[in-house]
Amino acid sequence: MPRLFKKLFILVVMLPFVLAACGGTTSTTQSTSTSTSNPARSNLKFYVITHGQASDPFWSVVKKVAMSHLIDTAVATHPAGLVVSIPDPTGLGPSIKAAVAAGIPVISINSGSDAAKSLGVLVHIGQTEEQAGIGGGQKMGTAGVKHALCVNQEVGNAALALRCKGFKEGLAQTGGTVTEIGVNLSSPTQTQQTIEAALQHNPTIDGILTLGPTGATPAIKALQDLNKTGQIKLATFDLSSDVLNAIKGGQMLFAIDQQQYLQGYLPIVLLTLYKTNLNTIANDILQTGPGFVTSANVSQVIQLTAQGTR
Repeated sequence: MPRLFKKLFILVVMLPFVLAACGGTTSTTQSTSTSTSNPARSNLKFYVITHGQASDPFWSVVKKVAMSHLIDTAVATHPAGLVVSIPDPTGLGPSIKAAVAAGIPVISINSGSDAAKSLGVLVHIGQTEEQAGIGGGQKMGTAGVKHALCVNQEVGNAALALRCKGFKEGLAQTGGTVTEIGVNLSSPTQTQQTIEAALQHNPTIDGILTLGPTGATPAIKALQDLNKTGQIKLATFDLSSDVLNAIKGGQMLFAIDQQQYLQGYLPIVLLTLYKTNLNTIANDILQTGPGFVTSANVSQVIQLTAQGTR
């Protein structure tokens, strides 16, 4: 059970804390005090519920139910708004639709761009995963990659499946092919071994795209152990210190950046504006990516990462 709830994340955001963040303070203390200047705004409470690993065949089912239960529990408290990620639209759809039917404004983030509109959410904040994958495939193709691996660390996550799908489409534009492999997110050593085995089995592989930092770090180590660093092009989705250092050190071509800071910040701003002023975004998806971190801008991103905003 502890393993389960380390992978699910629920946050209750009280608006005075959010407004303090907008004002530039670095305090992370939540406040429940009220403001006489704007009582409607100060009393708003939002729930943020996001996912973890979906790949384990046993826990994926349990966590799907647990996440759905968290959404249902949040709805029962009648919050001012709900922010959710949607790794499994089929499993989580009924709970999200129930929230919408109850009159609770819902914004989705990160996973679920393809399903958000059909579930009735106000807007999805993130990147269109397939298009991001296409962009990654195009950049790999420009770098000369012809045979690539797509390393999926969360088999069962619909968003990651779209990343691989897009990667195949993008690399195909320059005649390249992609082989997808699943790895064990909970075991970096096993992930590294799986990648090494795939490379040894198919010596024509000249590129690797991992779908997140948890796959990227083992991939970096796999190339080092096989003395293939630089010979096999490496790229990833999302950022971490290992990823940024690898780009700076010339071990990785690029990282596809969806700017997760915005995915946490913008939903609270938009829900507040919706509740207090009925403001809405015209588009179904508010895109925070894809952007690309390369050797040209990695030093700046590293500086911003130290501030906790990238």
